[in-house]
Amino acid sequence: MKTSRTRTVLAASLAGALVFTNIVAQAADKPRSIEYEIKVERAAEAAIWAIPAVGVADILVSTRRDLGGDVGDIIYFSKPLDSKHGFLTANNVTPYTIASLTLKDGPIVVEVPAATDKVGYFGTILDAWQLPVADVGPTGDDQGKGGKYLLLPSHYKGEVPSGYLVYRLNTTSVTLAFRPVAKEGVSDEDVAAYSQTLKSYRLADAANPPKNRYVDAFPKKWNTLPTYDFTYFTDLDEVIQKEPVQERDKAMMGLLASLGMEKGKPFNPDAETKQAMLEGLQRAWAKMQAYLVTPGKATLLFWNNRRWGTLVNLPDGQAKLGFPFVTEDRILIDERAGYYFYATALPKTLGGGSFYLTGWRDQNDKLFDGTSTYRLRVPKDTPAKDFWSIIVYSMKTKGFVEGAPRVGISSKDLGKMKVNADGSADIYFAPKAPAGLESNWIPTGEDFFLIFRLYGPEKPPFHKSSTLDHVEKVT
Repeated sequence: MKTSRTRTVLAASLAGALVFTNIVAQAADKPRSIEYEIKVERAAEAAIWAIPAVGVADILVSTRRDLGGDVGDIIYFSKPLDSKHGFLTANNVTPYTIASLTLKDGPIVVEVPAATDKVGYFGTILDAWQLPVADVGPTGDDQGKGGKYLLLPSHYKGEVPSGYLVYRLNTTSVTLAFRPVAKEGVSDEDVAAYSQTLKSYRLADAANPPKNRYVDAFPKKWNTLPTYDFTYFTDLDEVIQKEPVQERDKAMMGLLASLGMEKGKPFNPDAETKQAMLEGLQRAWAKMQAYLVTPGKATLLFWNNRRWGTLVNLPDGQAKLGFPFVTEDRILIDERAGYYFYATALPKTLGGGSFYLTGWRDQNDKLFDGTSTYRLRVPKDTPAKDFWSIIVYSMKTKGFVEGAPRVGISSKDLGKMKVNADGSADIYFAPKAPAGLESNWIPTGEDFFLIFRLYGPEKPPFHKSSTLDHVEKVT
C-alpha cells in the first residue's frame, strides 16, 4: 500500500511537459530501435485509455497523503472549495462529500439520508473506471427519500436481503462523489452537519454498523489532480493489481505486458522502457490538450456565432445508457478520455438541475492567455432559475488557479458587484483587477479556460433565443 509520495501540488501538466521535452531531446541523440518506438506508442495509448481510472484512483492516493484518511472514511467540506483544493473542474459554490470504498471484503451498504427542507444530496456512485453505478438524492434512485444502496461484487452468490437498492459492480473500488445542495440562506454549518449523516459499512455489519470516520477537508491543502510524471504509471499499476480485468480491456492488458505491467507481477521497468513510457505520456498529454480545445472533439459549439461549447453528443445514445463509453462495436477511448481529462463523475442519468457551457477562446478565436485582460457581459435575464456561476480553471492542471484569492463569481455575488444600468454584469478575467472593479474580477495569471454553469436552467436549456456574449479581450 502506498501511503506517501512527493508530488508538486497543482503543477501537473506544465512541469510534466518540460520534463518530457528534455527526455525527448535526450532520446533523439541515440539510435531509436523499432522496439523503443513501439513502447512509446503503446505507453501513449495506455495513458489515454487509463485516464478515467487514474483520475479516480488519485482521489484515494491524495486522501491518504494529504488528509491522513483511508478507505471507508467520509470526506466532507465544511465550506465550499477554494484555490487550495486541487480537483478537476470542481465548483466553488456547493461543497462536496467524497468517499473511497472497496468491495474486497464483500458487499457494502451506502446509506444516503433523506433530503430535508434545507439540504439534500446530489451525486453519483462510481466504479473504478468512473462508470456511473447509481445516482442519489432527489434526482437519484431514492428520489430524495433516502435509501440503502447495496453494492455487490459481480461474483457475489450470497443472499440478497430485502429493503435495499441493489447494484452489481465489475470493479472492486467504489467512489462516492456527492454534493450536499442547500436551499437559499442555509448555513455552512447546517450543510456540514447533513454531510455527516451519510453512512457506509459492510453488509456483514448491517445489524450493528460501526461508526464512520468523518474528515473535514476544507482546512487542508488537498490535491487530487493526476500528475503527468512516472507516478501516473505507478498509479495505473495499482489499479491493474487490485481490479478484475474486464473482457473489454484484455487487448490493452496485452500491450501493457510489453511495458512490464502485468497483473500479479511487480512493475519495475528498465531505464529504457521507463524513458519510452515517459515520452509516450508526453504524447498522450499533448494529444488530449489538443483534443480538449478543438471544437467538435471534447466540446461542440452551442451557438454557431459564439465561442461557448457543450459536451459533445456521444454516439449510440450514451447518455440514455448511463455513459458506459462502450458501443456494440468498440470502446469510445478518445471520447471517454476527452471528458475525464478535465472532469470527474458523470451522472447515471442526465437531469435538468444544471447546464454547463465551456469557454476556451475569445471573440477573435484565440485561446485565453494568462497575461491579458478579458471581459464577459452576463445579461440580467440569464435563464437560470436558481443561480448562475462562472469559474476560471488552469489550462495546466484543469483545476483552480493555485493561490488565487477568488476562483469564480456567481449571481449570488451580484449584491457586492458593480452592475450596469440594464441589470447586466461585466466580469473581468485578468492577472490584476481593473481599477475600481475588484468585486467583478476573477484572477488568472496563467493560461486558463472557463465553465459557465446554470443551475435550474430553463427548458430547453439556454434556449437558442438567448445567447451569452463572447468573452472579449480588452487589453
